[in-house]
Formats: sequence, structure tokens, C-alpha cells
Amino acid sequence: MTGPSTRQLDKKDQPDKSSGRRTQLKPGDMLQNRYKIMGTLGVGGFSSVYQARDMRFAAVTRLCAIKEMVTVSKSKATQELAKKTFETEASILATLEHPAIPEVFDYFSEGSSNYLVMEFIRGKDLEAVSGARKEPIEEAEILDWAKQICEVMIYLHNQKPEPIVFRDLKPSNLMLDQHNRVRLIDFGIAKIFREGSRGTMIGTEGYSPPEQYRGESSPAGDVYALGATLHHLLTLRDPRLEPPFSWQERPIKDLNPGVSVALVAIVNRCLSYKPAERYQNAGELKDALDQLNKPSVPTGLLWPGRETTALQNTSAQAAPSDAPAVQGQTPATPAPQQQPAQVAPPAKEVESSPSVTPIWRFKCEDEIRSKPAISDGLVYVGAYDNNLYAVDIENGEFKWKYPATDGIGSAPAVHEDDVFIGSADNHLYCINRHNGRLRWRYETGGPVYSSPTPYYSYVFFGSDDGHLHAVNIATGRAIWKVNSHGPIRSSPLVTDKAIIFGTEEGYIFSIDTKSKTNWQFQARRSVISSPALSEGMIFAGSMDNTVYALDENSGWAVWRARTNRPIISSPIVKDTTVFIGSADGKLYALDIYTGRQIWAWETEGQVASSPAIFEDAVYFGSTDGYVYSLTTKKGQLRWKYKTDGHVISSPVISNRVVYIGSSDHHLYALPV
Repeated sequence: MTGPSTRQLDKKDQPDKSSGRRTQLKPGDMLQNRYKIMGTLGVGGFSSVYQARDMRFAAVTRLCAIKEMVTVSKSKATQELAKKTFETEASILATLEHPAIPEVFDYFSEGSSNYLVMEFIRGKDLEAVSGARKEPIEEAEILDWAKQICEVMIYLHNQKPEPIVFRDLKPSNLMLDQHNRVRLIDFGIAKIFREGSRGTMIGTEGYSPPEQYRGESSPAGDVYALGATLHHLLTLRDPRLEPPFSWQERPIKDLNPGVSVALVAIVNRCLSYKPAERYQNAGELKDALDQLNKPSVPTGLLWPGRETTALQNTSAQAAPSDAPAVQGQTPATPAPQQQPAQVAPPAKEVESSPSVTPIWRFKCEDEIRSKPAISDGLVYVGAYDNNLYAVDIENGEFKWKYPATDGIGSAPAVHEDDVFIGSADNHLYCINRHNGRLRWRYETGGPVYSSPTPYYSYVFFGSDDGHLHAVNIATGRAIWKVNSHGPIRSSPLVTDKAIIFGTEEGYIFSIDTKSKTNWQFQARRSVISSPALSEGMIFAGSMDNTVYALDENSGWAVWRARTNRPIISSPIVKDTTVFIGSADGKLYALDIYTGRQIWAWETEGQVASSPAIFEDAVYFGSTDGYVYSLTTKKGQLRWKYKTDGHVISSPVISNRVVYIGSSDHHLYALPV
């Protein structure tokens, strides 16, 4: 792609002899003939940070942050320090993978300046957040931030072979993004810690620990800086305006009487003058924070109509996947595995999450693995007993069934008076949705597990014969078919411009409505997941353990997000979040612009089910037999329902009811 030409620096852009540095880049300036400057985000002593647009992605607005470090000082020592600082920051960030740490995309030098291209974070830093408050911030909110900060500091302090000490923890280096997650920025003075090593005094007065003034650093120093940060947030008193180490002269309770005694004690220990008297690392500090307001669960009512016995401890315990669910009693909730980016539900919330009672359930003769469809008072679902069923949406009463000659793993699709369904008997069926009578059937050269997509006068679907088929809805005759050189079990995404689908050979294809290829992208393994479209990007999972975001027009990879096992689940997008399941047992919530993990909820089985969204909740099934409902924002458990089989089926939601099948042969109607 040819980008705009680079604007040459004129005289006003040359180093300002009076100030010792070059003037700021301006909106419209280009770097590397690729990054277009949009504005200035911040200016420091040796550096500036700009918002820029990556023009390589012309069809979408991909923003990034560019940190510029200028080394125009005449002092060689200062030049070397600036250069070393830049190289250290780039090297550290390039090796780190944590959702709270900005991702590095690129780095380069132009003239006397060095540039670091990073993920652009939408939000405000905690200094700006606290500065806008006239009243003290709620303790619970600060406690949530503190635990998130501890998570990323634990990650840094546990780096091998040596811990990484951040050395400049303060509110202005902590960003609060649009998902209310705390992100750690500006690694300019972070340092790999070696026992007994000394260095130059560096940091920010008011937040830096006493020993850092002597050139000493350790994880306990970051604990001190976090204590100073918490003191600032709790009291809204900036320590940079006070004499160093004068915390005893401004007790938290005097400035904010509402803070709990326990939290005050924790902050005061963090601010101990001697490192040995503090928490020695972020892990010890988080353990102390986790003990605050830790709930005890007494015998008695936890919510109307539900009872439980007293627990031996308050941590969430995972039940065996084959543990029976007792009616009227809450099944034990699986404990989510700790993830750096995960906002884990409080222990009490996990333990007390209720089950639900089905509105009705309908029994078939074999497993239900596909997603139901709903239209005009009927629920349609295919089963491995070869039948497509139609049942009453209100009470689950049987209306009709149509028998294919082999199992049905394809999801039905409704279009006007017809319902379409694929079968392992190599056929796509078109059935009158009112009476269950066959209108036509279309034969392919292999089983049909791809779910059909009706669009205007055509229905599109894939087959194990390696072709994507386009069939006339009125006649059942082929319009065209495209050879993909491998079975297609992904269901096609159809727009006015393109038909997008995955194949068993690992390709994601985009073709136009006349079957001409627009582009193709190759993953490392099969793509069974059905693609989703949002913000000009195509999202799909692969059996290579990766979620891909591709540019809709070119097929270029915008980002990749890894899970621990293969992905069959299809993604769904709400606002700026992609939700998708994995065979590693987790449902993931990912940022659509970066692929960074917002949270992940772990089940006791595999998540092949594709999630569904209703209002502020996400619904999905797991092979552990449960149907789950989580909050979309933080991934907290709302409820779960235990079936007697694996839940591979995907939910569909209508009129505040969730419809989903199970391998126990039942279709369930559950209240949202």
C-alpha cells in the first residue's frame, strides 16, 4: 500500500537551540511513511507521546500510541542515558505478554529521535480520574484497582531469571480503560532486579521509596510506590506536594474517615520506611487485600428459596463434572483459573450463584448438538435421531417432525415460509415451516454440517464435499458452487459484498456473490468456527488455538489471540468485545481492537458452544453439562443449569427465554 508522502522537517522542526530539543510533531506528520500523527497525548522531559493512525490499514482506523524519545542534549552522559532508557523500555515491553501491559508493535529511529509504537489505550489515567473527583473515591473501587495493579506487578516480580521492578508506579502511569481495567504504562525506567545491585537514583519524588534515592531497587520498592498511590487515591492528597516520607503527618483517617481500619493498616505497612517491614512483593500485598471484607457464609438463606450449609472456607470449590445437581440446591461452581486480565468473581458470589428452573424441556430420541432457530411461535431444532423438530415456544409441545436419513448436526435456518437444514445424509432440506412437509432437497457429495444462510433469493452452505454451494430458494437448483479443496463445516457469513467461511484445510475465504475470490487467509489448522463481522473486521477461531481478527476488505490479520486448546466455538460481538469459547474449557472476552483478554471464565469441560448475548449477560454451554450465564462486563457468574449430558449446542434467545439443547436428548427453555 502506498501511503501519503513523509512531510520533510523544515527549519521550525529543527532542534530548538534555546530549549535543547526539537519542537513537537504536528497532526498530519508521517513517520516511516506509515504512521500519521493525530495529536499529542503527553510531553515529558526526554519524551513525547502521540496518538497516531497506522495507514497500512486503510480500510479501518487502527490507532496506536507512539512514544518519541529525543536525544539532542550536548551531554554525552545524558544522550547515553536517554538511549539506554529507550532500548531498555523497548526490550522489556517486547518480552512481556500481559493484558494490563500495552503491546509493542514496532520501534525505529529517525534522525536524533527514537520511536516506540504501542497499543493505544482509550481511557484516563488514575491521576486524571482522582483529580476530577471532589469527594473521596469509594473504597471498593480503589480496592478493585489495587488488586488489578497487584496482578500485573506479580507478573513482573515473577519474571525469570530475574524479577522486573517497575520503579515508577504512580497514578499517572496507571490507565483506566473503557472496560474499567487498569493498564500499566511507561516502562521507561523499569529495571531487571539483581540482588545487591545499585544504580542511578531515578523515579518520582513522593512515590519513590527511600532506598531508591540511594540507587537501590527491589520488588518491595514497588510495594512502597503502590502504597503511596493508594494513599493518594484514598485521600486525594498529592504526595509530590508534601515533604518526602511524611505519611505519619497526614493519616488517611484524618483525610477520609470512611476508609476501613484494615485497609489503612495495609497501606501504612506498604509505606514503611524500612523495606524489610513492608510486604516483600506484590503477591504478599494481594493476599492481604484479598482478606479484606472476605465473606463468611453462615447456615441459612442466601437468596429466596435457596439454602446452603456453612462452608469450611470461603474460596470457590470446583465440583466434579459428573456431580449430580440436586433440585432446589445450588450445584457447586467451578473456580475460574487465575488469569492476569481476569476480573474474578468474589468468592461469595461464586458460591451463592443460583441455578434456574426450566420453563419446559422437550425430549428427542438422540443428542442435540446444533443451535435451535425460532420463528412465529415455534422452536426448530435438529437431532442425531435424524429428525428436524418443531415445538411450541410457549410450552414445548410437539408440533411436527421431518425425518432425514442420517443425523443432523447442522443448525436450522428460517426464511419466510421455509426452514432449511443440512444432514449427514449429504442433503440440504427445504421444509415448509408450518406443517413440516418437504418442498425440495438438494444433494451434495458429502455430509452437510455447515449451517445454511438464506440471503434474499439464495441459500448458501458448505459441505464435506469441499464446496460452498449457492442454491435458489424457490427451486432448489444450484446457482454455483465453489471448490475450497477441503470440507466446509463453518457456516457462511453473507453480506451484500461477500460470503466468508472457513474450511477444514485451515483457510478463511472471502468470495463475492458471483463466486469470485476476494481474498483468502490461511490459519495453521482447520477453521470450523463460523465468522462474525464488526467494525470492518472478520472474527473467527481455529483449531490452531487462535482467534483471528482479519481486515474485511483485504483479509490481513489485524491481531491474533491465543487460547490453550483448539476452537470450534463461533464468536459473537457486543460493543467492543468479542466472546468465544475454547476446548481449554474457557469462555473468553477479548477487546475487538487489540485481541487483549478482558476476562476468561473457566468451566470443567470444553466450550464448543457458541455464545449468545442478551442485554448485559452472555449465555453458553460446556461439555461439563452446564448451561452458564455470565455478566458481559466482568465475567461474573449469574447462574448455571446442570443438564444430564454434554452441552455442545449453542443457545438462542427470544422473549427473555434461552433455548438450548443437550446430549441428554433434551431441548431446554430456561429463563434469562
